[in-house]
Amino acid sequence: MNNLQTQVLIIGGGITGAGIARDLSLRGINCILAERYDVNAGASGANHGLLHSGARYVSNDATAAEECRQEGALLKKLAPDCIDDTGGLFVAIQGDDDNFVADFPGLCARSGIEARSVSLEEAREMEPVLSDKLVAAYQVPDASVDPFKLTLENILQARSLGSTLLRHSEVLGFEIDQRRIVRTRLKNLLTNEDFFVEAEQVVNASGAWAKSVAALAGCPVDLLYSKGSLLVTHNRITQKVINRLRPSSNADILVPGGTVSILGTTSIRIENLDAIYPTVKEIDFILEEGSAMIPALEKTRYIRAYSGVRPLLGSTTAGDDRSVSRGFALLDHQENGLDNLATVTGGKLTTYRLMAEKAADLICSRLGISTPCLTRTEPLPSGAGAKWTKPGLTPKLWAKHHDPDDLLLCECEMVPKSVVDSLISSIHQQNGTPDLKALGVRSRIGKGACQGTFCALRTSAYLYDVGEVSRDEGLNGIRAFISERWRGIRPLLWETPLIQAELQEAIYCGMFGLEIGQKTEPQRSEVGKQ
Repeated sequence: MNNLQTQVLIIGGGITGAGIARDLSLRGINCILAERYDVNAGASGANHGLLHSGARYVSNDATAAEECRQEGALLKKLAPDCIDDTGGLFVAIQGDDDNFVADFPGLCARSGIEARSVSLEEAREMEPVLSDKLVAAYQVPDASVDPFKLTLENILQARSLGSTLLRHSEVLGFEIDQRRIVRTRLKNLLTNEDFFVEAEQVVNASGAWAKSVAALAGCPVDLLYSKGSLLVTHNRITQKVINRLRPSSNADILVPGGTVSILGTTSIRIENLDAIYPTVKEIDFILEEGSAMIPALEKTRYIRAYSGVRPLLGSTTAGDDRSVSRGFALLDHQENGLDNLATVTGGKLTTYRLMAEKAADLICSRLGISTPCLTRTEPLPSGAGAKWTKPGLTPKLWAKHHDPDDLLLCECEMVPKSVVDSLISSIHQQNGTPDLKALGVRSRIGKGACQGTFCALRTSAYLYDVGEVSRDEGLNGIRAFISERWRGIRPLLWETPLIQAELQEAIYCGMFGLEIGQKTEPQRSEVGKQ
């Protein structure tokens, strides 16, 4: 790859980096967005998909609550294709703190958040699965958001305005001269070739990895890492977001996401960003706590668990990670001796646009550009290359325009080869490689009940048929894809998932001789427990 030049290099292809690329592109600024893996490889792709009303933070983080309220309302207007405006309920059950329940509506009002008291009968009419031990309920304007579609649409518009996406490009270091980064050295992880990007400004938006990226430039960033694990149900349990009416804690939220629901989450301090996976202990705890709020969760089938890492701002000596602010920080690094590096980190998916606006304002002031931010008023266009992440979309379109030759490659989510063809074309337009993992990020492939057991094989075979992979590339793609799925299946090995895992092992290990996954945690001691 030839050395590249641009006005702004953005490091990190999650929602914040994508938002910054879009914001700057709308102001006429040329950008390169560099991502070590693929879009949403970090926390942006491993959250519960909640578009916060802000009510979750009213008792301990009023600033984050107000930011979420304002930005959530904006996104509902500007990016409706990415959002399911479900509404939400905060519910208390017997034994919950009466004082917190009584204070909740006043705390919401103080942050400008609408919280309407509903009777127990009305709450159960809305959501019949709620516990019969319910003692209080409030309705709030929570919603569900598709983080993959949101990120991809930001990137698609940025690219349409001249910006560049570099996938599988890892930052190795910076060349610094007279308080400025003059060149950034990166490695193409697919070819193992080093290359350089010369940029007038550099933005570090690498999430949990912001600390290590800044360290390459000799700049300290005070972050701690909080791992959160979540569970995906086989079907949609509720229509609304359900929150436990208590101070923010573990396993107190259920978020509907298309055809499934997501239950979580935990908050566990970690040090190693290379060992992020859900444990059996976490899963058992989430199920126990979640079932107290919604008893049906105890008997529900779960198809996957996953973990993400929250980058939290604050001292590494802080005790309870729940007490650390969910706000964000924009660091200009001038006190560290650099005039053209900025780091933006922390925050929430809900506040990504605001984070991007503040970062873009700083970059524009440094470049001497006075063009105002447009993302606060301009709707986010819905691009063809992003639409296939939406749950339930392909079944509708496939049934409506069914071509007998358009075979289904993923039966669980009904993804036909025509969709895969469209995604292959889109990835090529981004100068990318359409492997199995890239297709999974941009569609529902592998996200259904079989978790890739059948669709990984079918889709890889199709990639061979159309010449996108050759030799061992397809088999290596299957290994990487199924290993990622396996990491989330392993903690759920009871009843149906256990049977499914045996079948998956027989297909890929027995038939193809592929070694899938690695031993990362103890096996469940009571396989039939749940």
